[in-house]
Amino acid sequence: MKSQLYIVPLTLTLLCACAATVPAELRDARQAYDNASRGPAAQLTPAELHKAHESLSQAEAAWHNDPTGFHTLDLAYVAQRKAEIADGRARIAQEEQTKARAQAELAATQAKLAEQTKADLVQTRSDLSRSRTDLRATQATAAVVVGQLTSEQQARHDADARAAESKAATANVSDQLVVEQNARKEAERRAMAAQVALARLAAVKEEARGLVITLSGSVLFRSDESVLLPEARVRLDQVADALMETKERTLVVEGYTDSKGSAAHNQELSQRRAEAVRNYLTGRGYPLDQTSAVGYGKDRPIADNKSAEGRANNRRVEIVVHPSGAQ
Repeated sequence: MKSQLYIVPLTLTLLCACAATVPAELRDARQAYDNASRGPAAQLTPAELHKAHESLSQAEAAWHNDPTGFHTLDLAYVAQRKAEIADGRARIAQEEQTKARAQAELAATQAKLAEQTKADLVQTRSDLSRSRTDLRATQATAAVVVGQLTSEQQARHDADARAAESKAATANVSDQLVVEQNARKEAERRAMAAQVALARLAAVKEEARGLVITLSGSVLFRSDESVLLPEARVRLDQVADALMETKERTLVVEGYTDSKGSAAHNQELSQRRAEAVRNYLTGRGYPLDQTSAVGYGKDRPIADNKSAEGRANNRRVEIVVHPSGAQ
């Protein structure tokens, strides 16, 4: 219900301001908020979602009052990040709930096994008691009966041994299942935490090819150069720390340029920039054999190269984190 209340005023704002071109940053903020409001954030992190709604409302108002102002872009960026944070924290909370349910189910299963084992033990003791009574009765019989009794004792011994082996095997399987479940949950938790951390550092989105982390080329390099700026190293240190939580996955570092300059020059420049970022990440400890670098030059633009803003968006480096097992 709360998420519906948040969406109504935003829809009215969109209808009122349809005469002006919506900047990409505001569209991204709207999309991020829409994704968060449709996910678990409405139930699990409503306060964070409300903050994202307030920030988005401020961005919408700024755009309505001054469609060409830069203040809208800053407010939209803040709104997008707050929406992504609300969504990320909600999904972590959702995962914790799932983990708690799994632990409760495991505890119930273990309790059931313990009760069954206890019942089997009572039955075994009852059978053994009856066998001992029969043994005392047959001790008065002939030597043939004594021989038969020895055989029965051996059979009982074998049965007890098999029961003990079965119980030990069941305990080993149960322990292994707990270890595997905990390891999988921990890996998923670390991956989600890493994605939330990356969202604070760069533009992050899920695509069919994997998790795509977009870094502006102007933040990483000087114009027409492929040597990392000092401030870029600080940013990449933070990105590398987050990526180390997913180091079992494959990384592809992709370099892009705008349309200015020759195709050959842009291709060579984008390749050198992609390799510079890849070398920095592997130098920080990411496995070399799980990384690659490729330059696409002016291909695959994400904005119009006719404007300065569009060209700036096209000059970028993207780090694609492929899902586990994907190539």
